[in-house]
Amino acid sequence: MFEALFQRIVALFLAFVSTLSASSVIRWRDSMEGHEFPVIPPTEKAADDVRVMSFNVRCADNNGVPRLLRSSLVIGEIRKIAPDSFGVQEATPGWIAEMKAALDDYACVSYARDNGRDVGGIGESCAVFFLKEKYELLEQGNFWLSSTPEKPSFGPGAGCRRVCTWVLLKDRGTGAVYAHVNTHLDNKSGEARELGASMITSFIEEKFAGTPVVFTADLNSGKSGGAYRIMAEKLTDASAAAADSVSFGSFHECSPETTAYTLDYVMCSPDVRVNVFRVVTDGVDGRFVSDHFPLYADVRFGGENQPD
Repeated sequence: MFEALFQRIVALFLAFVSTLSASSVIRWRDSMEGHEFPVIPPTEKAADDVRVMSFNVRCADNNGVPRLLRSSLVIGEIRKIAPDSFGVQEATPGWIAEMKAALDDYACVSYARDNGRDVGGIGESCAVFFLKEKYELLEQGNFWLSSTPEKPSFGPGAGCRRVCTWVLLKDRGTGAVYAHVNTHLDNKSGEARELGASMITSFIEEKFAGTPVVFTADLNSGKSGGAYRIMAEKLTDASAAAADSVSFGSFHECSPETTAYTLDYVMCSPDVRVNVFRVVTDGVDGRFVSDHFPLYADVRFGGENQPD
């Protein structure tokens, strides 16, 4: 009861902030004006596809605009893309509360990286959201990317504790089952990134053998980096595999001086067919939503969704 009331209060506050942000009360400094990049909107999803999204929402301010004043933009972006399931990175407890309140048709699995609690934790999380009427949650879990994965801990030379969060979902209509695995690798230590990538690929192979898997992440690694190469040995990069793919650098820093480059990925197990891939760059109301662009893949797998 208390959680429902809290979410209602948060939703009302977000509506108030949205009204302010649309007026002249707030002077925005995150305009896309003057930035040169292709404008890539989301596509309409085919009825039999499943849309999975990855989105680094930026934990605090974005180009001087604080999180609370960006909430309506982030939520608007998620609504615009309309994923079946999505993984977020840099999701602080404040972000989780706001998204739960505003996206009440989604269920959320979230573990704070600094203490591991599912709710009320501290620090960022790599939460996974999914449409709760469409999917039944069969299993969920979380582990730290370190030598002690069962408890809050740092990887070698890591600047932050890093986690991998996962869910196993069953489509209530078709019976199709898939796993959604989500992470954010370390920004400081290449060794920690490579350890994390190795742990995740081993986990996927052991836990989900024979089960379709989608993986979303900010790897803090370009395609020439060790972490990406480790992941790509076992999983398929959706941007390369999609029959219809429009890609662009996912990290832009809101700066015209920054050439956007790719840190964020949607990847899939080999048994997943990728039909569409997009990095969505069109923003909301001419504004940047985060310092990362969101990205998604439309895929098919399992049950009645299994392609011929």
